[in-house]
Amino acid sequence: QVQLVESGGGLVQPGGSLRLSCAASGLTSDYYRIAWFRQAPGKEREGVSCIRGSDSNTYYADSVKGRFTISRDNAENTVYLQMNSLKPEDTAVYYCATGPAPKFSRGCVLVPQLFNYWGQGTQVTVSS
Repeated sequence: QVQLVESGGGLVQPGGSLRLSCAASGLTSDYYRIAWFRQAPGKEREGVSCIRGSDSNTYYADSVKGRFTISRDNAENTVYLQMNSLKPEDTAVYYCATGPAPKFSRGCVLVPQLFNYWGQGTQVTVSS
């Protein structure tokens, strides 16, 4: 049984930083990649970042490149999203998710339909 639990959201000023955590349990070789998505009010859910299970390669949406960093802890049971230089447009509910890795995948496609286990979400608000 795969379970994902996010934490670390909160209120931060523009230019500030937050670190989100995704605690995972029940992951298998088929459910090991972890992705972060976010959804702002009135907008569709969008991919933010992904870390692969096979090689720990990381991927980022253009909107967060250079500001966000995804990583996995030593036990490989928690994934973090370090968010720096936060902007008001980063305000959203952030979700972590996992799904089966396609055979011979060369990356990580941040499409919600490809991820079938989701955490409950954590609110990130960037405001002065």
